[in-house]
Formats: sequence, structure tokens, C-alpha cells
Amino acid sequence: MGKIISFANQKGGVGKTTSAVNIAASLGVLGYNTLLVDLDPQGNATSGVGIAKKSLQYTIKDVLMGKISAPEAVIKTEFQKLSLIPSNMSLAGTEFDLLQDDSPEPWAAMKNAFLPLKAEYDYIIIDCPPALGMLTMNSLSASDGVVIPMQCEFYALEGLSQLMITISKIKAHYNNSLAVTGILLTMYTNRLLLTQQVKNELKKHYAGKLFETSISRGVKLSEAPGFGLPVYYHDKKSKGATEYLAVANELSTRI
Repeated sequence: MGKIISFANQKGGVGKTTSAVNIAASLGVLGYNTLLVDLDPQGNATSGVGIAKKSLQYTIKDVLMGKISAPEAVIKTEFQKLSLIPSNMSLAGTEFDLLQDDSPEPWAAMKNAFLPLKAEYDYIIIDCPPALGMLTMNSLSASDGVVIPMQCEFYALEGLSQLMITISKIKAHYNNSLAVTGILLTMYTNRLLLTQQVKNELKKHYAGKLFETSISRGVKLSEAPGFGLPVYYHDKKSKGATEYLAVANELSTRI
């Protein structure tokens, strides 16, 4: 059975979507049959793998609302062993729709819908929206693990504490198999004192959860989404491609 992993952080601009897209693509490069699920109404993970948001027949919203099965929403990308369930702005009102639905368990819509997919894929990577609402709750309730991308800033540490509390609550009430797979440092600049201070704090409180590889800032990594490409397919020799491959390889040993 495949593993479902949420990429979550309620703080925006931390490299969450970039990490979800590039780790999903890297897992495919490593030979794992991988599904990327775009759960953010902005649809950046969808465009990040070269799929036009305006031309979609079905999206993750149709799956969550029970209009189609999850396998029907899957699109094969041009990249090795990588498929996608896309998203667009139609997802924006889905949190309200789920709460208005007759289902007694609106938090479990994704968990129930994704059961057939676990037999088809080695890894299902979900790019959550930058909020701790019903969409993220659905993702965490369906997941085996959580990857938390974060910058080396003190505000990010405060947000991490809040997210850890949320994960603990969901584990206690809705998904007792949920675990933090790892914390991934993004936009990493080793020469900054603040970076080292935050990293040391993380080592102190979350020892063993930090990925060994951090993701550096890089031109190729920043350029790649504009071409609708994961960084490996934009420039496989770039630092970003090498780092994300290393993280994907480590992820495969953690879960």
C-alpha cells in the first residue's frame, strides 16, 4: 500500500508548493510511482508540472464533493512516473461546501475517496493550502505522514509550534497513524547567523525530525515554475535538483 504524505504549513511563502512539486517529481525520478495532489485553490502545484488550470475537466473539488472517484481525476504528466490530481480557484469555497454537506464526517472526505489510490501509487504527495482549515484537516486525516517545509526565521518557529499542536489533535481524534515525517528547511542561507540560530533551536526541540539536506535559494529553482517544470527537468545539474533528489531519497527511507 502506498503512503500519503501531506506537505503542510499554515504560513505562506515558505516553499511548501515548491517542495511538494519537486519532491514528488524526484520520487518519480527515483523510480517510485507518484501522485501529486494539488489541494491549494491557487493551483500552483498544477501549473508547476505544466498543466493549464483553465483547461481542466475535473479537479480535486469534484473528488471531495463526491461527484467523481479519485482515479477519474488523475492526469498523467509528461514527467517520469508522476501523475496529478489538479486544482484551480473553484476549490476556494469547498471548505464551506464540506461543512454544509450532509456527511457526519466532513473531515474524512479525502480519506474515504483516496482508498483506491493507495493501491496504485507508492507515494501520494498532497500540497495543502497555507491555512489550518477543513481542506488541510482532510489532508492530515487521510495521511500517513506530514512534511513541514519552513524557513529559518523566528516567526516560523512560532508557526511550527501551532502546527504541531494541530497535528497532535488530529492524531488523537481522527487519525491515530499520523506522524511528522520530517521538517524541511527551505530558502536556506548557511552564512546567516539567524539561519544557524533557528536551526539550532530546531535541533534542540525536534531532534531527529530535521531532514539532513536543506534546500538552498537558487536561480534555477526559482525559474523552473515559470516553465511549468520541476527543477530536475529544468536543470538536473542544478543545486536545487540535487538537493531535492537527496531529500526525496531520505523521505523514502523515513516512510
